[in-house]
Amino acid sequence: MGTYLNPGNESFTKDSRSRIYIDKTGLLEILNQLIGTSENCIAVSHARRFGKSQAAGMIDAYYSLGSNSRELFSPYEIAKKADFETHLNQYNVIHIDVSSVADYHKDDLVEAIIQKLKEEFEQEFGKKVNVNQSIHFALNEIYRLTGKGFVIIIDEWDCVVRNHADRPDLVHKYLQFLHSLFKSEESKSFLSLAYITGILPIKKIKDESALNNFAEYTMLKSNPITKYFGFTENEVKDLCEKYQMDFPSVKEWYNGYLIDGIHMYNPNSVYRAMVSKDLDSYWKNTSAFDTINTYISMNFEGLKEDVLTMLEGGKVPVNVNTFKNDLSIIDSKDEALTALIHLGYLAYDSVRRGAYIPNYEVCLAYQAALATGNWREIAKTISRCDELLWATIDKNSEKVADLVELAHASYTSIIKYNNENSLSCVLTMAYFTAPAYYNVIREFPSGVGFADMVLIPRANAGNRPAIILELKWDKDADSAMKQIKERRYTGNLSGYGDKILLVGISYDKDSENKKHHCVIEEWIEK
Repeated sequence: MGTYLNPGNESFTKDSRSRIYIDKTGLLEILNQLIGTSENCIAVSHARRFGKSQAAGMIDAYYSLGSNSRELFSPYEIAKKADFETHLNQYNVIHIDVSSVADYHKDDLVEAIIQKLKEEFEQEFGKKVNVNQSIHFALNEIYRLTGKGFVIIIDEWDCVVRNHADRPDLVHKYLQFLHSLFKSEESKSFLSLAYITGILPIKKIKDESALNNFAEYTMLKSNPITKYFGFTENEVKDLCEKYQMDFPSVKEWYNGYLIDGIHMYNPNSVYRAMVSKDLDSYWKNTSAFDTINTYISMNFEGLKEDVLTMLEGGKVPVNVNTFKNDLSIIDSKDEALTALIHLGYLAYDSVRRGAYIPNYEVCLAYQAALATGNWREIAKTISRCDELLWATIDKNSEKVADLVELAHASYTSIIKYNNENSLSCVLTMAYFTAPAYYNVIREFPSGVGFADMVLIPRANAGNRPAIILELKWDKDADSAMKQIKERRYTGNLSGYGDKILLVGISYDKDSENKKHHCVIEEWIEK
């Protein structure tokens, strides 16, 4: 049992003994069906923290000759399958985390990996294997010696291609190494299964064929293995019940990735929310902010408008087929949006072919990213969203009017100013942080007609009131208030709670400063 060769089952043991472990061993049944076939090479290209590396540790534990994992897997789905024993700990496994090697070997990465493999071959097999030959010949010799095929796992395989685009010599040498593992004539004999993970789909590099035989599973499409990466909605519902967390609130924070029609949740964030019993943003790292800002600040026509539409909760059309699977070559708005989809900072609706921000947690990452570049005025407005919400709750109508006016002025360069729909869009952005505690619904059916916007408190909202907002363009705020009452917009909230705030907001497009007005009343359920 070495670092690369035939690892033990320690990684999967730790994962399965965590406070939260959701059985994903069904993936192994799918992999078992691929062993020894021409489809035995798969590439999983998903966003960070979606369980790729955890799956790699599970694959180690199941296939590796360095483990005895029967009891470890006995409680899980795979143990119930007919071929469970057939493949259990029956293969020579090589597992390489390329990113960890790259941290220490930037110039001699390939040489360092090969040297370590040969040392472990010599330690395991002694003089029976000639370690001085090429790596694929050594693997084939081990296969013939042991009668055991190889399962090869390359974690973060694409970090060399992503991080060293300016080093074509290094990239070429690295891809030649992968070719020896997956495409050499000898690999047809020794390779039972290949599982590689990355962030981006495989980039087609001229004159390189190391990975053109891999089936790809991405953030756009990964059927039939979709449900084995991330948490499904039913899995999150079960966790919420177990940990006594409000499911609608958890859904607002962490849901939103729609892959093959399945709603997937970021498992890392859900895990931390459950064990800490706290809904918060767990993407608090500067790389997220920098990455988002890099792409939303690109000077492509229509990109800024699309980002604002998504921040409001809308979807924008995107052609994902133009992306070159290379973060260093972004030539269009579609490519910028597609890059953010693969990185997990946007989600993709394949039916409508639209991009959108998946959940409130990711919205907060955008909020931080907007603080730089040409988004600063909008960021300034968003930074005062909590202030606006509390001013509303405190019934400070003058302050609400001032803050909405500030928000409206910030968006004049992006959206048309003088219509009611634009004011509705502004209000959505002005109450940007409200989804942390409220279900925010535009065009809410209630009484006779539709209320422009309703904020319904979530279970974690404490004593915050429900809020009904009616918007008027070129009319006074009192007429908005009158409409709320006459059309009985409080009707569908009847029985909800003991306090509802009615908020009428208007602005006059013809006044010199486009002045906004607000009236707020408290409605007590009789």
